[in-house]
Amino acid sequence: MGATLALQLLPPSAIAAPPRTPDQTVTCEVLVAGGGLAGVATAYEALLAGRTVCMTEITDWVGGQISAQGTSALDERQTQRSLLFYPRGYLELRQRLERYYKGDLNPGDCWVSESCFLPRDGHKVLFDELQSAAKRGKGTLKWFPSTVIKELNTTPVGAGQQIQGAIAIQHRPAPSASPLNALPLSQTIEDAYRYENSAQFQKAIVRFVPAPAKPSKSQTTQSPANAPQWYVVDATETGELVALADVPYRLGIDPRSYLEPSSSSEAGDPYCTQGFTYTFAMQATEQPQRHTEPAFYPNYAGYYSYELPRLASFPLVFTYRRILNQNPTRQEVKVQSNTGAVTPGDISMQNWTWGNDYRPGTATDNFVYTRDQLASTGQLQPGAWMGGLRTESLQRAEELSQGYFHWLVAGTTDSQLGAGVKQPQPNHRYLTGFDTPMGTAHGLSKYPYIREGRRIIGRPSWGQPQGFTVWEVDISRQDYFKDEYYRKTLSPQMYRSLQATLAGLEATSFVGSKLPSEKVTRRTRSTIYPDAVGIGHYAIDFHPCMTQSPPEQPGNTERAGERRGAGNAYPFQVPLRAMIPQKIDNMLVAGKSIATSHVAAAAYRVHSFEWSSGAAAGTTAAFALEKGIMPYQLVDQLPRAEPQLELLQRRLAENGNPITFPDTSIFNEKWEDWK
Repeated sequence: MGATLALQLLPPSAIAAPPRTPDQTVTCEVLVAGGGLAGVATAYEALLAGRTVCMTEITDWVGGQISAQGTSALDERQTQRSLLFYPRGYLELRQRLERYYKGDLNPGDCWVSESCFLPRDGHKVLFDELQSAAKRGKGTLKWFPSTVIKELNTTPVGAGQQIQGAIAIQHRPAPSASPLNALPLSQTIEDAYRYENSAQFQKAIVRFVPAPAKPSKSQTTQSPANAPQWYVVDATETGELVALADVPYRLGIDPRSYLEPSSSSEAGDPYCTQGFTYTFAMQATEQPQRHTEPAFYPNYAGYYSYELPRLASFPLVFTYRRILNQNPTRQEVKVQSNTGAVTPGDISMQNWTWGNDYRPGTATDNFVYTRDQLASTGQLQPGAWMGGLRTESLQRAEELSQGYFHWLVAGTTDSQLGAGVKQPQPNHRYLTGFDTPMGTAHGLSKYPYIREGRRIIGRPSWGQPQGFTVWEVDISRQDYFKDEYYRKTLSPQMYRSLQATLAGLEATSFVGSKLPSEKVTRRTRSTIYPDAVGIGHYAIDFHPCMTQSPPEQPGNTERAGERRGAGNAYPFQVPLRAMIPQKIDNMLVAGKSIATSHVAAAAYRVHSFEWSSGAAAGTTAAFALEKGIMPYQLVDQLPRAEPQLELLQRRLAENGNPITFPDTSIFNEKWEDWK
């Protein structure tokens, strides 16, 4: 569809009005777009380094996953958690949560994690941590809630390009309008991206520009005169600035290759991203509640399921992410038991694959617009950015989630397990109101939990001339050599390349044809990166898109083959090259939009990883400003030694931000012990 035709099909209100003069100009040394965990971690480290940080966030809470998105159950792996091997700011967050709840890190007594808590408290605790970091580091935090980036001013500087300014829109309720968070996001998001005031919002237009340069005694004599005066960090949930800056990125499934051998598509599919979820909170009650079936419920009733027989237990589902426990001495939940596990007053947050996961996967309903879709709808034109998301999918996800609550309390069907499994559970209520855990009048999270958005393609690099990426084979524990699927599915050349990649210390002999194919031993560790600046550890965990549109239709199935790549992963690293986009020299990426493949992204998305990548971004930005060196210059000579990179890595480690796991070495083959 051409851009002109697409714009004709849009309602007039969807096309941005010309901007008026900005209401204020704000200077920053580091501009962070996105107040989720990656954005907060970026700000935290930059503030401790004494920098002036501007941070924007579409909601009015910091914390992303643990607050505005409602997934306040820390996803952690056993070994890393037992060693408390995390970045310093993440450790401080855990300690502050424990103090806030008077010594209890898990006030919900959930069993999905060792820490489940109220989302509203996640915001309070984390904002206090940011303010403390600013005070300790003598930095300055300029916090812009309810704010979206609308435009980027990018100009050529030297051999590259730099962002010289950004225009943002901050909104507050219009006179006589409903308060913020009275309406779900689908009813406000388009308004938030328009310049003009509306019946809902009054807008303030904010122009962000670099702060005047500070002289630095440690600046290198080799630094170029065009060294940036500020850094812009995309820590948004879907890679908004990545799209606005129009840097190369991927979306959805990557083509099958020896680096991504479990891909469910030979050619790739940009429309199939992982499902996103509107969470909500529900509370157990003494007496049965009256539940009215929503008008839209029949549209979604054919989707809901406990999913697996071993999960077909309401107490199990309720306590899985229970965020407030009224009876901490209760007995352990027993799977398949329908009584005795839930106490009146308990509050549970719901995040369930065959419940409130919305999983579109076609060109007619995909949630995050591709570049071609952005171009055809005009959003890449100056001043026309509208967030890059499909509003209709947001609305349907909201309905799916509210319908899921009705299914939990009143439903008697199960799409995957059949009749006779689901029983009504009327002694529960859906929590709504500004003083409830989600802080919204409608009861849904302020923003959906995003598992996958746009993922940059890093700059051409040693070993990856098409652009740096962290691939499936870099982290997966999959035993590709014993699984006949890979031998039969991959071409002989592709399979041999896979063997060579995973041969570890035997690689030289194998590539030189001295070692027969059947004698190759698969290495038992992740890829070790010379430019590591952070760490993470989590399983490759999929919430696959659905095959047909709409995804909630009865009888629909998950995209075939999507779960093949799922499974355990080795402890992995965050390479700096994965955070540096092409084209823009003063931009860094933190969080879910770093350069990972579709399969690898399924592990590079949880809480502690987001923090580690943000800590790396904040430290790198402060370091680059101090040294007068651009991030790409820290890695452009790899695999040769990079002295400035080594200084950055040393600073990260000395500051309590690990860049490697204990005993990391190509000679260490004991990574199987990491659970």
